[in-house]
Amino acid sequence: MLTIVAFVMALGILIAVHEYGHYRVAVACGVKVLRFSIGFGYPLLRWQPKGSPTEFVLGAFPLGGYVRMLDEREAPVPEHERHLAFNTQPLRARAAIVAAGPVANLLLAILLYASVNWIGMQEPMAYLAHPVQGSIAESAGLHGGELVRNAALGDDEIRPVRSFDDLRWMLTRGALNSTPVRLELEATPGAPLRAVVLPLDQVDASQADAQLLHKVGLVGPWTRPVIGELTEGGAGQRAGLRSGDVVLKVGTTDVYDGQQLRGLIRASVRIDKDGTKAIGQPWRVERAGRTVTLLDVTPEVHTDAGGAVGRIGAFVGEPPQFTTVQYGPLEGLWNGVTRTWEVSVLSLRMMGRMVIGEASLKNLSGPLTIADYAGRSASMGLTQYLIFLALISVSLGVLNLLPLPVLDGGHLMYYLWEGITGKSPSDVWMERLQRGGIAVLLLMMSIAMFNDITRLFS
Repeated sequence: MLTIVAFVMALGILIAVHEYGHYRVAVACGVKVLRFSIGFGYPLLRWQPKGSPTEFVLGAFPLGGYVRMLDEREAPVPEHERHLAFNTQPLRARAAIVAAGPVANLLLAILLYASVNWIGMQEPMAYLAHPVQGSIAESAGLHGGELVRNAALGDDEIRPVRSFDDLRWMLTRGALNSTPVRLELEATPGAPLRAVVLPLDQVDASQADAQLLHKVGLVGPWTRPVIGELTEGGAGQRAGLRSGDVVLKVGTTDVYDGQQLRGLIRASVRIDKDGTKAIGQPWRVERAGRTVTLLDVTPEVHTDAGGAVGRIGAFVGEPPQFTTVQYGPLEGLWNGVTRTWEVSVLSLRMMGRMVIGEASLKNLSGPLTIADYAGRSASMGLTQYLIFLALISVSLGVLNLLPLPVLDGGHLMYYLWEGITGKSPSDVWMERLQRGGIAVLLLMMSIAMFNDITRLFS
């Protein structure tokens, strides 16, 4: 239920802001607006303020909205109202009205990101977990447990890293842009900073997906490899593990953090001719200040989306260390502007890479995935939901600025042609481009829905 409510609320806010951008600028330019609609289909609610020419409508189908203006291309316009019609307006006014929707979404994203910055968030500190074996981070000499104090993308000026989420965003940008990331690390509190360069230009961005940071080798923040609450009768309890045990070694492998320990447990399965079996290994743990060796810890075999994995029936790893990240009024606003710009540029680059085949089409997401993320973010609290809204608002703004005839960007493309040549495209070309734009949009929607369904059943 939370997922549905969060999804519908997100759609309502984003569509209303987009259409209000069109409406507000149209009114400011002296255009008569006949209808402002959120949603399509049967009107669930409609009203018209006294003295206003605009009817406001809430439609039954929420995936979209529109602003209907007086226009001679759609219906006859009385001579005394021709100056109020959209098609009779100067080119700059028409372009401003069309661009106002996507711009409104981008402005909303800035406000949402800024609001999160002003409210403040509890975020994990940028302590590095043990890097994935064979990854770029391991090759660069990272061991795990280091605190990232400062970082920079490529030749940019180095700046403080406030949290692991801050670092994660920089690593994602570096990997997708094939740009090295410079880090300044503190191995122990008060120790001199050590400089490390992660050559993220070696990452194959064509396979950019949820496993991108796994390829980099830094998946999450460092956590102590502590055993938490155990399931009654589970594999961990049967092996003699106790809550509070700090795991030092699994078999011959030294354990550095909770993330690494979880990976070792999941990987402790073997498939042979007799089927899938769990592999038992001796564990060395620290318990009440002394070292204890458990002769055999044999996980249970479970099956999830990734196949057969091992589990011990216990919480593994302490929560990471958190810090409060909060910005002042101007700094928070500027951070909202820069984050909106960075997400916009990154979105355009990803779309461009998908078009030329340098990035997987699996990155396209449809309404099912968006609804899932809406529910998850809402369950995590207000700030996470605001971040989700900001991200989707940027995506909506960028998508609508694409030069596809059925989108706002397509109309701006027509106006650019008109501004260069002094005349609008012919009706024949308008019809051809419109059909082509619809075909491309339907193709994108089909791929996105296919990806949604694939993720749902994987």
